[in-house]
Amino acid sequence: MGIVRIMLTVIEGRVLGSLLEKERTTPDAYPLTLNALVSACNQSTSREPVMRLDDHEVEAALLSLKGQGLLRFVHPTHGRSVTRYRQVVDESWGIEPDAAAVLSVLLLRGPQTAAELRSRTERQHEFSSVDAVEVVLQQLAAAAHVVQLERQPGQKEARWQQRVAEEPEVTWSAAPVNADAVRGSMADRVAQLEAKVARLEAALADLLPPESSDLPLPLPSETPHPV
Repeated sequence: MGIVRIMLTVIEGRVLGSLLEKERTTPDAYPLTLNALVSACNQSTSREPVMRLDDHEVEAALLSLKGQGLLRFVHPTHGRSVTRYRQVVDESWGIEPDAAAVLSVLLLRGPQTAAELRSRTERQHEFSSVDAVEVVLQQLAAAAHVVQLERQPGQKEARWQQRVAEEPEVTWSAAPVNADAVRGSMADRVAQLEAKVARLEAALADLLPPESSDLPLPLPSETPHPV
Protein backbone atom coordinates (compact mmCIF):
# COMPACT_ATOMS: atom_id res chain seq x y z
CA MET A 1 0.00 0.00 0.00
CA GLY A 2 1.23 3.46 -0.87
CA ILE A 3 1.80 6.23 1.65
CA VAL A 4 -0.99 8.81 1.95
CA ARG A 5 0.42 12.29 1.48
CA ILE A 6 -2.78 14.31 1.88
CA MET A 7 -5.20 15.08 4.68
CA LEU A 8 -8.83 15.14 3.65
CA THR A 9 -11.41 17.40 5.27
CA VAL A 10 -14.10 16.03 7.59
CA ILE A 11 -16.70 16.21 4.81
CA GLU A 12 -14.39 14.61 2.25
CA GLY A 13 -13.73 11.81 4.74
CA ARG A 14 -17.46 11.25 5.22
CA VAL A 15 -18.04 11.18 1.44
CA LEU A 16 -15.17 8.78 0.86
CA GLY A 17 -16.20 6.50 3.70
CA SER A 18 -19.78 6.40 2.42
CA LEU A 19 -18.67 5.46 -1.10
CA LEU A 20 -16.38 2.73 0.22
CA GLU A 21 -19.21 1.34 2.32
CA LYS A 22 -21.99 1.45 -0.28
CA GLU A 23 -19.81 -0.11 -2.97
CA ARG A 24 -19.81 -3.28 -0.87
CA THR A 25 -23.17 -3.16 0.92
CA THR A 26 -25.41 -1.98 -1.96
CA PRO A 27 -23.55 -2.97 -5.15
CA ASP A 28 -26.73 -2.88 -7.28
CA ALA A 29 -27.13 0.85 -6.60
CA TYR A 30 -23.44 1.66 -7.04
CA PRO A 31 -21.98 4.02 -8.33
CA LEU A 32 -24.13 6.43 -6.30
CA THR A 33 -26.17 9.39 -7.48
CA LEU A 34 -25.76 12.70 -5.66
CA ASN A 35 -29.05 12.20 -3.80
CA ALA A 36 -28.08 8.70 -2.72
CA LEU A 37 -24.65 9.88 -1.60
CA VAL A 38 -26.05 12.76 0.45
CA SER A 39 -28.43 10.32 2.13
CA ALA A 40 -25.54 7.94 2.83
CA CYS A 41 -23.48 10.74 4.36
CA ASN A 42 -26.37 11.83 6.58
CA GLN A 43 -27.48 8.40 7.77
CA SER A 44 -28.70 8.30 11.36
CA THR A 45 -27.24 4.80 11.86
CA SER A 46 -23.63 3.62 11.60
CA ARG A 47 -22.43 7.23 11.61
CA GLU A 48 -20.61 8.98 14.45
CA PRO A 49 -21.30 11.82 14.51
CA VAL A 50 -24.52 12.10 12.51
CA MET A 51 -24.16 14.97 10.03
CA ARG A 52 -26.53 17.19 8.07
CA LEU A 53 -24.68 17.90 4.85
CA ASP A 54 -26.42 19.54 1.92
CA ASP A 55 -25.99 18.93 -1.81
CA HIS A 56 -23.57 21.83 -2.29
CA GLU A 57 -21.22 20.66 0.46
CA VAL A 58 -21.16 17.11 -0.91
CA GLU A 59 -20.63 18.37 -4.48
CA ALA A 60 -17.67 20.48 -3.34
CA ALA A 61 -16.15 17.43 -1.65
CA LEU A 62 -16.69 15.36 -4.80
CA LEU A 63 -14.86 17.90 -6.94
CA SER A 64 -11.97 18.00 -4.47
CA LEU A 65 -11.71 14.20 -4.30
CA LYS A 66 -11.80 13.99 -8.09
CA GLY A 67 -9.00 16.56 -8.30
CA GLN A 68 -6.92 14.40 -5.95
CA GLY A 69 -7.46 11.33 -8.11
CA LEU A 70 -9.56 9.54 -5.49
CA LEU A 71 -12.91 9.61 -7.25
CA ARG A 72 -14.41 9.40 -10.73
CA PHE A 73 -17.58 10.80 -12.25
CA VAL A 74 -19.67 8.26 -14.15
CA HIS A 75 -21.62 10.21 -16.76
CA PRO A 76 -25.08 9.09 -17.90
CA THR A 77 -25.08 6.09 -20.25
CA HIS A 78 -27.23 3.05 -20.94
CA GLY A 79 -30.48 4.59 -19.77
CA ARG A 80 -29.10 6.31 -16.66
CA SER A 81 -30.11 9.96 -16.66
CA VAL A 82 -27.86 11.39 -13.92
CA THR A 83 -24.17 11.50 -13.12
CA ARG A 84 -22.98 8.97 -10.58
CA TYR A 85 -19.88 8.80 -8.42
CA ARG A 86 -17.44 6.02 -7.57
CA GLN A 87 -14.35 5.97 -5.40
CA VAL A 88 -10.98 4.84 -6.74
CA VAL A 89 -9.02 5.30 -3.53
CA ASP A 90 -8.46 1.55 -3.32
CA GLU A 91 -6.74 1.71 -6.70
CA SER A 92 -4.87 4.93 -5.94
CA TRP A 93 -3.58 3.82 -2.55
CA GLY A 94 -3.31 0.10 -3.32
CA ILE A 95 -5.80 -0.98 -0.65
CA GLU A 96 -7.20 -4.52 -0.58
CA PRO A 97 -10.93 -5.16 0.08
CA ASP A 98 -10.40 -6.15 3.72
CA ALA A 99 -8.41 -2.98 4.41
CA ALA A 100 -10.96 -0.86 2.52
CA ALA A 101 -13.71 -2.21 4.78
CA VAL A 102 -11.75 -1.31 7.91
CA LEU A 103 -10.85 2.14 6.61
CA SER A 104 -14.44 2.94 5.63
CA VAL A 105 -15.77 2.12 9.10
CA LEU A 106 -13.03 4.20 10.74
CA LEU A 107 -13.93 7.12 8.48
CA LEU A 108 -17.63 6.78 9.25
CA ARG A 109 -17.56 6.00 12.98
CA GLY A 110 -14.34 7.38 14.42
CA PRO A 111 -11.76 5.59 16.61
CA GLN A 112 -12.63 1.97 17.45
CA THR A 113 -11.12 -1.20 18.87
CA ALA A 114 -10.22 -4.15 16.66
CA ALA A 115 -13.15 -6.10 18.12
CA GLU A 116 -15.57 -3.30 17.25
CA LEU A 117 -14.17 -3.13 13.74
CA ARG A 118 -14.63 -6.85 13.23
CA SER A 119 -18.29 -6.56 14.21
CA ARG A 120 -19.00 -3.41 12.21
CA THR A 121 -17.34 -4.53 8.98
CA GLU A 122 -19.35 -7.77 8.69
CA ARG A 123 -21.47 -6.52 5.78
CA GLN A 124 -18.38 -5.47 3.85
CA HIS A 125 -15.86 -8.17 4.70
CA GLU A 126 -16.01 -11.21 6.97
CA PHE A 127 -12.96 -11.43 9.22
CA SER A 128 -12.27 -14.82 10.75
CA SER A 129 -11.05 -13.33 14.05
CA VAL A 130 -10.04 -10.18 15.85
CA ASP A 131 -6.43 -11.14 15.15
CA ALA A 132 -7.19 -11.00 11.42
CA VAL A 133 -8.41 -7.43 11.88
CA GLU A 134 -5.24 -6.60 13.80
CA VAL A 135 -3.14 -7.85 10.89
CA VAL A 136 -4.96 -5.49 8.50
CA LEU A 137 -4.63 -2.61 10.95
CA GLN A 138 -0.90 -3.15 11.16
CA GLN A 139 -0.69 -3.09 7.36
CA LEU A 140 -2.68 0.14 7.25
CA ALA A 141 -0.49 1.62 9.99
CA ALA A 142 2.64 0.78 8.00
CA ALA A 143 1.22 2.82 5.14
CA ALA A 144 0.33 5.70 7.52
CA HIS A 145 -3.42 5.24 6.94
CA VAL A 146 -4.22 4.50 10.61
CA VAL A 147 -2.63 4.89 14.03
CA GLN A 148 -3.14 3.12 17.34
CA LEU A 149 -4.20 5.49 20.10
CA GLU A 150 -2.93 5.34 23.64
CA ARG A 151 -5.25 3.44 25.95
CA GLN A 152 -7.23 5.81 28.13
CA PRO A 153 -8.08 5.18 31.81
CA GLY A 154 -10.94 2.73 32.06
CA GLN A 155 -10.44 1.32 28.56
CA LYS A 156 -9.69 -2.39 28.28
CA GLU A 157 -8.55 -2.27 24.67
CA ALA A 158 -6.64 0.25 22.60
CA ARG A 159 -8.51 2.03 19.83
CA TRP A 160 -7.44 2.72 16.27
CA GLN A 161 -7.96 5.97 14.35
CA GLN A 162 -7.77 6.68 10.64
CA ARG A 163 -5.17 9.22 9.47
CA VAL A 164 -6.44 10.11 6.02
CA ALA A 165 -9.04 12.74 7.04
CA GLU A 166 -9.60 15.19 9.84
CA GLU A 167 -11.71 13.83 12.68
CA PRO A 168 -14.91 15.58 13.73
CA GLU A 169 -14.34 17.21 17.10
CA VAL A 170 -17.59 15.79 18.48
CA THR A 171 -16.76 12.17 17.82
CA TRP A 172 -19.34 10.46 20.01
CA SER A 173 -22.27 12.87 19.64
CA ALA A 174 -25.71 11.30 19.69
CA ALA A 175 -27.39 14.38 18.23
CA PRO A 176 -27.06 15.43 14.58
CA VAL A 177 -24.14 17.75 13.87
CA ASN A 178 -24.30 20.17 10.98
CA ALA A 179 -21.31 20.94 8.79
CA ASP A 180 -20.61 24.31 10.44
CA ALA A 181 -20.40 22.67 13.85
CA VAL A 182 -18.07 20.01 12.50
CA ARG A 183 -15.76 22.58 10.94
CA GLY A 184 -15.79 24.95 13.94
CA SER A 185 -12.77 24.89 16.16
CA MET A 186 -12.88 24.12 19.86
CA ALA A 187 -11.07 27.36 20.63
CA ASP A 188 -13.82 29.39 18.94
CA ARG A 189 -16.51 27.63 20.92
CA VAL A 190 -14.64 28.10 24.22
CA ALA A 191 -14.30 31.82 23.47
CA GLN A 192 -18.02 32.05 22.71
CA LEU A 193 -18.89 30.29 25.97
CA GLU A 194 -16.59 32.57 27.96
CA ALA A 195 -18.20 35.65 26.39
CA LYS A 196 -21.67 34.30 27.16
CA VAL A 197 -20.70 33.66 30.80
CA ALA A 198 -19.36 37.21 31.08
CA ARG A 199 -22.62 38.63 29.72
CA LEU A 200 -24.67 36.52 32.14
CA GLU A 201 -22.53 37.62 35.08
CA ALA A 202 -22.98 41.29 34.12
CA ALA A 203 -26.73 40.87 33.76
CA LEU A 204 -26.93 39.10 37.12
CA ALA A 205 -24.96 41.87 38.79
CA ASP A 206 -27.50 44.43 37.52
CA LEU A 207 -30.37 42.41 38.99
CA LEU A 208 -28.86 41.87 42.45
CA PRO A 209 -29.34 44.61 45.13
CA PRO A 210 -26.23 46.44 46.40
CA GLU A 211 -24.39 44.83 49.28
CA SER A 212 -25.98 45.74 52.63
CA SER A 213 -23.95 47.78 55.16
CA ASP A 214 -23.26 46.84 58.76
CA LEU A 215 -25.42 49.73 60.08
CA PRO A 216 -28.75 48.75 61.59
CA LEU A 217 -31.82 49.53 59.56
CA PRO A 218 -33.81 52.59 60.84
CA LEU A 219 -36.92 51.76 62.80
CA PRO A 220 -40.21 53.07 61.43
CA SER A 221 -41.34 56.25 63.18
CA GLU A 222 -44.10 55.86 65.72
CA THR A 223 -47.20 57.99 65.16
CA PRO A 224 -49.22 58.71 68.30
CA HIS A 225 -52.72 57.32 68.27
CA PRO A 226 -55.54 59.62 69.15
CA VAL A 227 -57.05 59.02 72.61
